[in-house]
Amino acid sequence: MPSTRGVRTGHRGAVFFALFVILIMDVQTRPANISVHRNKHATGKEDNEILPPDHLNGVKMEMDGHLNKDFHQEVFLGKEMEEFDEDSEPKKNRKKLIEIFSKVDINKDRSVSAKELQRWIMEKTEEHFQEAVKENKLNFRAVDPDGDGHVTWDEYRVKFLASKGFNEKEVAEKIKNNEELKVDEETQEILESLKDRWFQADNPPADQLLNEEEFLSFLHPEHSRGMLKYMVKEIIRDLDQDGDKELTLSEFISLPMGTVENQQGQDIDDDWVRERKKEFEEVIDANHNGIVTMEELEEYMDPMNEYNALNEAKQMIAVADENQNHNLELEEILKYSEYFTGSKFMDYARNVHEEF
Repeated sequence: MPSTRGVRTGHRGAVFFALFVILIMDVQTRPANISVHRNKHATGKEDNEILPPDHLNGVKMEMDGHLNKDFHQEVFLGKEMEEFDEDSEPKKNRKKLIEIFSKVDINKDRSVSAKELQRWIMEKTEEHFQEAVKENKLNFRAVDPDGDGHVTWDEYRVKFLASKGFNEKEVAEKIKNNEELKVDEETQEILESLKDRWFQADNPPADQLLNEEEFLSFLHPEHSRGMLKYMVKEIIRDLDQDGDKELTLSEFISLPMGTVENQQGQDIDDDWVRERKKEFEEVIDANHNGIVTMEELEEYMDPMNEYNALNEAKQMIAVADENQNHNLELEEILKYSEYFTGSKFMDYARNVHEEF
């Protein structure tokens, strides 16, 4: 399959930020090599619609190799996650959490087992999958102007650049006439990375056209085993310092976090290292030999892996299981609400039995 080596994912965050800064600059201050005219009003919403996201709901690791800090909440709350925000009333959130507990507790014994929580996690992960499918339908329609059910790389490239503020008609005309698109360096790097990803999403026999299902894999690699492998390969490539296509603990925790300028920054950096070390040793390195292979990382990142869901359920229970009975009671979930929902409730044990 033809492939253009993309920009390393470890640098994507910086590249995307730099691109955003360039896009909002005045025309007179743009680099001289940008010859395609840009519109002044490009929205962030358009960026999100056209560009593969770095963050994937229900996946343990980001595209850039960082751990997903919201993973526990995503797989516990599913699409209801947005309802538990800082501005929500604690009493209202508390009531929602009690309702969730009731749904997870299938046998109604007022206690949640690992198996019950595993089933719930799989259901919530599926909700994220379905949300991505719904969004993809809109995205695909936007990049398939002729409605033939297939998108060419050129069609996508036109829409991508238009969403970044370039003049769509001018870009389309230049591509049609095989004229060079003299865009800035950051945009070119992103295009090369996206093109590599595009060809990876093109299922055999390769025709350089993506249908709706392939386009979903292009935007959301967690929906395709082949694209999940590609995502894992990209992450390992960025972290692997000795080129053996495996990760040691030192390689896994050495992802640069930026310059530490003060003690607070040092504390944050130390916490980040501790979290990655714990995840590497206790979860990702399945056989505990000190090495993480591509296969181990792929299994770790597979959101529909039932074994992972069971382990996640056991981990969640261990966090809040104060009476050490290997189950979760309502009082425990309410007390550790911040872990499960991101919101901390006051008076968590007040009238629990009366409300439940």
